Amino acid sequence: MYIMALFGNLLIILTVSSDSHLHTPMYFFLSNLSMADIGFISTTVPRMIVDLQTHCLVISYVGCLIQMSLFVIFACMDDMLLAVMAYDRFVAICHPLHYQVIMNPSRCGLLLLGSFLLSLVDLVMHYVAILNIFYGENFFEISNFFCDPSELLKLACFDTVTNNIFRYCVGALFGLLPISGIIFSYFKIVSSIMRSSSSSGKHKAASTCGSHLSIVCLFYGTALGVYFSSSLSLSPRSNAVASVMYTVVTPMLNPFIYSLRNKSIKTALRKFLSRAF
Repeated sequence: MYIMALFGNLLIILTVSSDSHLHTPMYFFLSNLSMADIGFISTTVPRMIVDLQTHCLVISYVGCLIQMSLFVIFACMDDMLLAVMAYDRFVAICHPLHYQVIMNPSRCGLLLLGSFLLSLVDLVMHYVAILNIFYGENFFEISNFFCDPSELLKLACFDTVTNNIFRYCVGALFGLLPISGIIFSYFKIVSSIMRSSSSSGKHKAASTCGSHLSIVCLFYGTALGVYFSSSLSLSPRSNAVASVMYTVVTPMLNPFIYSLRNKSIKTALRKFLSRAF
């Protein structure tokens, strides 16, 4: 699954960069999503593979913080890029005549930069809560296959109420806020599609949004479920299974969902592979 995720996302990046017809905002954000997915899955899976082969389930304090830091950055980048891609589809479908003006290269760059800066803010907020743990103890047990931020928050030196308040504030800011933007964008998109009299236009709009919606449901459904439910007394196995869904399965499926449902990607992919081989 890890090799498939690396190969699929790398192929999307190479295909988009090699075809001038795909040098548009939609595919610009898609290639950056693929890069974030490569970093996202590479943060957890290689270490898990080593642990399974060596039967060593111990990670150092510094190593745990590094893994958590990279995980938070790439997860938040995925989070924000999915919201930005929904905004891009909203502009393309609801304001097609102004699309090139609104989604100009400068604005696309600013949206990408803003996504990265918000990821850093998310990381700083987690550090504020997590850096005061582990003092006075030698070992802690994490009920997951990686240094999950939601698990580390349980170990923070806060009472349960403060811990939960912090968890829900961060989850609302970096989870529910982007979801609200996605829901609003698709509400406008659906309204615009319903008003359209062209059946071909409706089909084209639905096909461009279907892939994005599939990934949104898979990623947000499992990620937010794990983050918020970790404050409840759910079984560690259930959390671990849900974590696998959004840390391993989603990055692996992203390129295949987009390439199999997108005619432009399939055409460019065939051209790229014919040149390469």
